[in-house]
Amino acid sequence: MGLDYSYEIFMPPQNVAKALTRLAELAPQGHDTPPLRVTLPGGEQLIVPFTSKFKSEPVDRSAGGTLELDTSIVIGVDDAMREFFLRDSDRIDESGQVPVGYIYLTVCFKPAWHPDFASLQFTAASSDMSRMFEQSASVRKVFTDLTAAAGGVCCLLDTETGIFDICSLNGETVTGETVPGTRFSRFHNLVAAWREPTE
Repeated sequence: MGLDYSYEIFMPPQNVAKALTRLAELAPQGHDTPPLRVTLPGGEQLIVPFTSKFKSEPVDRSAGGTLELDTSIVIGVDDAMREFFLRDSDRIDESGQVPVGYIYLTVCFKPAWHPDFASLQFTAASSDMSRMFEQSASVRKVFTDLTAAAGGVCCLLDTETGIFDICSLNGETVTGETVPGTRFSRFHNLVAAWREPTE
């Protein structure tokens, strides 16, 4: 079994459309993926440059549940990316960025243990990508920036140890804190600290 590290972003459910729109802006330009129509709870529709279960047929989640997307996003190259991801690759563009994919995204519109918040979980497709997720500051910044841009309340990194790194909380970037940890002994305490962003 390989490593399946992931970043998970939590946000008010009404912010999911904003998050997916911002994510679409991070997709590689000129990609040949057909546009995918997604219907969100409440009936809002988006067009995203990704697939769902590697297909491009419209996806209707107006009744809720989960949405699965196969994403590719452009990320600035750093040493960790060179070590674990690039290796003999010449895919770096003139601005020092490279497309990273597939990153598997699962959107849960009403998770059982925090039903007032939606979650977007981005899972690495391979062990090397998982190690890159853990060690690349550029990758971490993409997900903390996405959290901020979408009005997310929290971003966590899961390295399959049972201890989650807190990457951002209530609009602030966080380093060196975990759950369980000194400040939050369990997830319940962390969720209790979440504050919905004000416009």
